[in-house]
Amino acid sequence: MEPAKLLHTWKECLSNNRKAQSELYQYFAPKMYAVCLRFAENAESAQDILQNGFIKVFSKGQNFEGKGSLEGWIRKVMLNSAIEYYRKNKTVFQTTDSISEDHHELPADFDMHSLGYKDLLNMIKELPIGYRTVFNLYAIEGYNHKEIAEMLDMSEGTSKSQLSRARQWLKEKLKKMEENIHERSRI
Repeated sequence: MEPAKLLHTWKECLSNNRKAQSELYQYFAPKMYAVCLRFAENAESAQDILQNGFIKVFSKGQNFEGKGSLEGWIRKVMLNSAIEYYRKNKTVFQTTDSISEDHHELPADFDMHSLGYKDLLNMIKELPIGYRTVFNLYAIEGYNHKEIAEMLDMSEGTSKSQLSRARQWLKEKLKKMEENIHERSRI
C-alpha cells in the first residue's frame, strides 16, 4: 500500500470506518500474525492475540502520534497483546527443566549458514513457552532484561535465566541436528 493511501486509510480507521479498518487489517494481518505466532503456543492462540491486538489498534488509534511508522506502532500493540495474553492465561515460566547442565559447544565444523531462516524459526517455535517469550523479546525484539522483567512481571534474574536456558536448549537442538547430518553422511 502506498504511503499516501495508508495514511488516508488510517485516518478513515480513526473515524470508525469499518471498510477502512478491514482494509488495514487485510494489509497488516499477515505480518502481525507472524509476530503473534512467535509468542503463541499454537496457531489458535496466535489468532486470538492478533484479534485482540487489532481491537486495541482500532479502539486506541488516537494514541498513535505519528512518531515513527504506523507499522511499528501496530507491531508494538501486538507485542503488548501477546504479553497480556500470557498474563491473563497465567503462563508459568519454567525455572527448572530437563536440559542438562553440561554446556555443550557446537562442533567447530558446524556450518550455521547451512541452516535456513525457516529452520531457525521452527527451532525457536519449539522452545518451551517461557524460554521462547524471553528469547523473542531479547534476541529478536531488542528489549533488555529490565524491560522484559517489567513486561512479564518477573525478576531480571528470571529473565536472564530463561534466556540462558533458551540458548542452551537451542545449542542442544543444533548439536543434535549436526549429529544427524554427520550420521547421514556416513551412510
